[in-house]
Amino acid sequence: MVMPFLARYIQELGVTDIGDVALWSGLTLGVTPAVSALCAPIWGRIGDRFGNKLLLMRALASSVLVMAFMAYAGEPWHLFLLRAIQGLVAGYGPLTVSMAAMSAPAEQMARAIGTVQTAQRIGPAVGPVLGGVLAAAVGLRSAFLVSAVVYAGALLMVAFMYTEPARAKGREGETGRVSFGTVLAFENFVLLMAVIFGLQVVDRSFGPVLLLHVADLGYTEGEAELLVGVLFSVLAICAALGNQLAAALLRRATTRAVIVGSLLAASGALGAFAVAEAAWAMTITIAAFGAAIGTALTTTFTAAGSVVPREAHGVGFGFLSSASLIGSAISPVLSGLVASRSIKVVFLSGSALLLVIVVMVRRLMAERAPVMESAPAVDEP
Repeated sequence: MVMPFLARYIQELGVTDIGDVALWSGLTLGVTPAVSALCAPIWGRIGDRFGNKLLLMRALASSVLVMAFMAYAGEPWHLFLLRAIQGLVAGYGPLTVSMAAMSAPAEQMARAIGTVQTAQRIGPAVGPVLGGVLAAAVGLRSAFLVSAVVYAGALLMVAFMYTEPARAKGREGETGRVSFGTVLAFENFVLLMAVIFGLQVVDRSFGPVLLLHVADLGYTEGEAELLVGVLFSVLAICAALGNQLAAALLRRATTRAVIVGSLLAASGALGAFAVAEAAWAMTITIAAFGAAIGTALTTTFTAAGSVVPREAHGVGFGFLSSASLIGSAISPVLSGLVASRSIKVVFLSGSALLLVIVVMVRRLMAERAPVMESAPAVDEP
């Protein structure tokens, strides 16, 4: 709701030089995922020991305070510091995925993870529209306060509507005793972390260059902005559909087969997008890419969740989220560097990277049986 308009807010704080505005915006936006990537496994480990509900409530309460304080920032460094604190104490992303995986029976884990990831896709697609309306109606400072209210609503939902399942116990009857090293040693786990990292590098490469790419194709200023808005919306919606599609595919094929197939589809679609010039062709190819990348991402998280025991889900999904956040953080930098030479190469190199990941998965990933989904389990009397 507010982060897309951070540059304008920094200008309102008195920064007039465009270079300084860009620098402060980049630092402020990037510090949260950078700090969160370092802290995610640690918070996950704490969640495994003391429960994820309490940890999620702490994260949401912290976000309420951070957003409220950002409304009263007086200097750009205030925003940077608050965003760094948010990265340190929040970390609700990996917690929600872990909680979804633990709340569902094993055979329905893919559907649970996919549903949460669908919400994570739709939120950023809807948020900027609402934020733009709020900024125009009540001003940017008040928009931060509204964001704090939204976090407060989420906090109340978790507090009163979520029932945490009993924590799983290890072999010695103790909870949360799996070490970081043990989690990394689970079958396919490090490979799946690498896959998630690569998927995020490719998925997040569009942001800095898509408008430049469309303008370079000859679209006028108004046409370019409109088309880019449509393309980003189509990408988000189709990726959300891909998150849901993963569960259906895993009823019929192995996780390795689904990951390989979806990556091949994503690579082909991205390569086609790089050479497309007509608006309809770019829309179709980015839709196919979004659906394929969403399917691959949910399947990869599901595959990792299936090899991590439930008493270690918090730290396991913390590592997976760290890989995702690091990929998201460095992707804009890499795409910007590549685009300085050729914008089309950004998309072609992404297509090539997906093919490299396909080779890695085919050669290194241990095969697993299809994840057959059944009706919800009924507790025995």
